[in-house]
Amino acid sequence: MTVFTASLEVPLFWRRSAPTGDALVDALQRGDLAAVGTAYDLHHQAVRAFARRLTGDADAAEDLVQEVFITLAKAGRKFDGRCALRTFLIGIAINHARHHVRSAARRRKMWLSASEGQPEHAQSAEQASAQAELASLLSQALDELPIDQRVAFVLCEVEERTAAEAAEITGAPEATMRTRLFHARKKLREALQRKGLS
Repeated sequence: MTVFTASLEVPLFWRRSAPTGDALVDALQRGDLAAVGTAYDLHHQAVRAFARRLTGDADAAEDLVQEVFITLAKAGRKFDGRCALRTFLIGIAINHARHHVRSAARRRKMWLSASEGQPEHAQSAEQASAQAELASLLSQALDELPIDQRVAFVLCEVEERTAAEAAEITGAPEATMRTRLFHARKKLREALQRKGLS
């Protein structure tokens, strides 16, 4: 059980009749902690998947999920229901992501430094090693992007959202989102070329 679910445990009888839709929005606006628990049950997996893609680190992603739903306890009062609740939650995640993205990048650099020079394992592990190296290079390339461009890339390229959807989530104009995505793609191509991938 995660820290969040333990701290916001809701009686089972309430969960059976937990509000959804407009009733959930109303409950969140009232600051109802049980509604936050319901929102967690409905959306934590999607928020975790986004956070994992954005940070490249499972632990940082889990921390980010916890922060999102803790924040929802207060921010839910501002949620007006004009966008989907999941979109609102991803927006909160983006607002909290700056610290986590920097921390994940530092951890990856330390891990790469520590693993340099270690001997290769058996030939059968060569393919797994090549895949791990490619994933590491991609993560490093993402680490070099400014956070706004990284968010644009993850939303549009990884999660396959439109620029309009990404703009709604981030609160940026659609044209700005398209510009950020353009620069993110360009910088990623350049970074991968510098690392020997074309």
